[in-house]
Amino acid sequence: MWQDISNRWKPKSLKSFISLFLVGIGLSGAITACSPSPDNTSGSGNTGETKELTLVSYAVTRAAYENIIPLFTKEWQEKTGQTVRFDQSYGGSGSQTRAVIDGLDADIVALALSADTLQIQEAGLIQPGWEKKTPNGDGIVHRSVGVIVTREGNPKNIKDWDDLARDDVSVITANPKTSGGARWNYMALWGKVTKTGGTEAQAKDFVTKVYGNVPVLPRDAREATDAFFVQKQGDALINYENEVILAKQQGQNLPYVVPEINISIDNPIAVVDTYVDKRGNREVAEAFVQFLFTPAAQREFAKVGFRPVVPEVVAEFADTYPQISNLFTIEDFGGWDEVSPKFFADGAIFDDIQASIARR
Repeated sequence: MWQDISNRWKPKSLKSFISLFLVGIGLSGAITACSPSPDNTSGSGNTGETKELTLVSYAVTRAAYENIIPLFTKEWQEKTGQTVRFDQSYGGSGSQTRAVIDGLDADIVALALSADTLQIQEAGLIQPGWEKKTPNGDGIVHRSVGVIVTREGNPKNIKDWDDLARDDVSVITANPKTSGGARWNYMALWGKVTKTGGTEAQAKDFVTKVYGNVPVLPRDAREATDAFFVQKQGDALINYENEVILAKQQGQNLPYVVPEINISIDNPIAVVDTYVDKRGNREVAEAFVQFLFTPAAQREFAKVGFRPVVPEVVAEFADTYPQISNLFTIEDFGGWDEVSPKFFADGAIFDDIQASIARR
């Protein structure tokens, strides 16, 4: 059963409307209501009652949630007698973040990076401390790492981040000024130097060389992928392990390498306090978040390319997701609260790098 949720929220300005319209273009094909729809009855927790939850996430998680949601709705109905229907919205993480801030009444947000969740917190919709409400205490529901996708046969013999700075290699990656996901790419390159004994000056020089090999800076990961595969630009595409694994499952066997010096791409989950309280959904929303950390749910994430966070499932998928010898996190750089203004604000380090490249 399909259900359009776009009429639940209204933009606060013409600019917001245009932004939200672009997000909403794909809603009719990306929003699913799961399980039967008996008549609602009043009163939280009553047997036979139907609860409706809205999950807002970024695009590549859809394959996992389509399998997880039926598991949860079955368990919840057996436990409480309630039927749970899910409206799901998938899109770019940054666009989804803006949509929630502008009025898309999500009960749960599963975004690409904690910086996006923190924006919703700063807007007053999520209370501080949301990270500690998850079973692992950090709000991270699954992980990934950076990979380098090459052309068939890897003709440039690309083996590591170092190769992306070579004069004969052209690199495709999205613009970290406009793409939240592309910021992981940037920090993987920066950490490749600073987390192996190099200085920040050396890191800046290395990152400048890599971005000097980038012919275009697409706005987001989807445009970057199109530039590489459709427009045939570049020798290498910086991407994410989960995306290439999912692509392989869908019949696209992409050649790629996983650098041994890498960043843990940590993906958060959070309940949107203002909206769950407004809609009376806190109990079931929090139960769903807790369910995502069960082995059953974690296995579904792992099956479609995400590194699980529950030790039992990590062990089960050890062959699929080998350990990285030097794996650092965004917290090693001070967290997104420090990283975003230091590197990506107007006039910050990335702008300086771009200006340096333009002067060449």
